[in-house]
Amino acid sequence: MTDAPVSLARLRRPALLIRAARAGLAEYDRARDLRRLLPRAGQPAPGRALAALVEAEALADADRREGRAGYSVIRHVGLLVALLAEARMGAEPAPSGPVASSSTGTEGRPRLMAV
Repeated sequence: MTDAPVSLARLRRPALLIRAARAGLAEYDRARDLRRLLPRAGQPAPGRALAALVEAEALADADRREGRAGYSVIRHVGLLVALLAEARMGAEPAPSGPVASSSTGTEGRPRLMAV
C-alpha cells in the first residue's frame, strides 16, 4: 500500500464499528496492540504499520461482508483503533484555521466514513 492515509480517508464502515474504534483510541498501546494485531511484523515504523493495518482491516472487512464464520468483531475494532491511532501519529500538524475537506477530521487527520 503506497498511500495509506488516502486509503484511510476512503474507508466506509458501519457507524457502530467507527464509534467503537474511536472509543478505543484512549486505550491504544502501540507495543501491545501491534504485537497482537500484526504478530509477524514485530514493531514496525509508523508508516509500515499503517500500510499493514490497512491491508489487515480490508481482509477483516471482507470477512464481515461475506459473513464468514471466522470473522471477529473484536479483532476488526482493534484493527480500526490501531488504524486511527497510527494515522494520527503520522499526521502532519493541522493548519491554523478550519479544515474544509470532508475526508479529514477536525484536526486535519484522515477519518473513517460511516455507511
